[in-house]
Amino acid sequence: MRVLKFWPYQARARSGQLLAAMAVLSVFAMRIDAATPVAGSAAFGDWTKDAPGVMHHITPADLPPPYATRSAANRPQIVPRPAGALPKVPHGFAVEVFASGLEGARLLRTAPNGDIFLAETSEGRIVILRDNGRGRPASVNTYASGLDEPFGLAFYPPGGAPRFLYVGTVGAVLRFPYRSGDIKPAGRAETVARLPAAGGHQTRDVAFSRDRRKMLVSVGSASNDAEDGEAEETLRANVLEFDPDGRGRRIFASGTRNPVGLAIDPVTGALWTAVNERDGLGDNLPPDYVTQLRDGGFYGWPWYYIGDHRDPRHRGEHPELVGHVLLPDVLIQPHSAPLQLAFYTGSQFPAAYRNDIFVALHGSWNRAQRTGYKVVRVMLRNGKPTGEYQDFLTGFVTANGDVWGRPVGVGVSPDGSLLVSEDANGTVWRVSYVGGR
Repeated sequence: MRVLKFWPYQARARSGQLLAAMAVLSVFAMRIDAATPVAGSAAFGDWTKDAPGVMHHITPADLPPPYATRSAANRPQIVPRPAGALPKVPHGFAVEVFASGLEGARLLRTAPNGDIFLAETSEGRIVILRDNGRGRPASVNTYASGLDEPFGLAFYPPGGAPRFLYVGTVGAVLRFPYRSGDIKPAGRAETVARLPAAGGHQTRDVAFSRDRRKMLVSVGSASNDAEDGEAEETLRANVLEFDPDGRGRRIFASGTRNPVGLAIDPVTGALWTAVNERDGLGDNLPPDYVTQLRDGGFYGWPWYYIGDHRDPRHRGEHPELVGHVLLPDVLIQPHSAPLQLAFYTGSQFPAAYRNDIFVALHGSWNRAQRTGYKVVRVMLRNGKPTGEYQDFLTGFVTANGDVWGRPVGVGVSPDGSLLVSEDANGTVWRVSYVGGR
């Protein structure tokens, strides 16, 4: 069992310890007018404009032409977390380190018994974070190791008594026998489905339909823009559907360049995803997006983007697709790299957050000015997306542009707080609502 560094939730401050307490517990009083989203050309901002509460709204009409700017290569300089640095959260919220010292902390999911399962993708491991109570270290157990870039995690059947843990690796979906509370597999992993593994975009998430009958698996493209030909992209840039035992494979939705995270709407049962769009067309093109996927829907890649906008690198190809490309629901600042997404199903946050979607933005490289490196909230009104999203957890970039946090995973803990993993320094953060305290 590993014991990781844990910052106490409450600092017991006396009058002479106030500054130390403020370094441990961060409650930011940021009141920003959420009724006026940043829109139009101003919506294509960068990390210097980010702050909890800032609203963004990008529409297809806002898109610049291809190559309006040069394609940039601006990879982040990763630095250790500065002493005393904490992410910024909205007024009434507090943020703390839940666990640190992880290696390649990526997607996370909460088991029905409250254990937090986390994929350490680069290490080929799945670990369990078990909350020992606020103010005490989180214990960490290695559940499984020796895996081929594990990423997606899903319990089956959905509900309180799962029998399996499914794991999406780069080339397959595995399942382990599982009962609530297990810290080691109850048996050997079974390969349920084979997946295309060559090329890039190796994250594979797994989700199950609400009726338990279908398994959905995200598979990103092998390339940026199908530059190696369509044959190399067979079964790529899609969300695939299987029976839970791996049979009955078909394409559920296509033309999604890199659909990383998957989530099922707890109210409607609809499947949602977060998609990383293509590079090379300029700083502000094309937007990444978060969307509800339509069964049989086509979303454009590689020939089109955001509706019938034609990719100039595929000029003249597939004119018959015009008018058949579905528009995504929420456009995200281009090159933000949205990864995992999660519906807020807890009761700790104010009621307005209920069933909204939190999305981890890993951050840009193909942009002159950094963007992403934060967690945002996708707003739903009466269950439908408004097209807007709101900054929620920011501050992972230093004043000189270095990066000390790259959000990947996001999930809801049993007490209703939000958990966020980041893989720059291997940390899991917990965000709690404390109201006026």
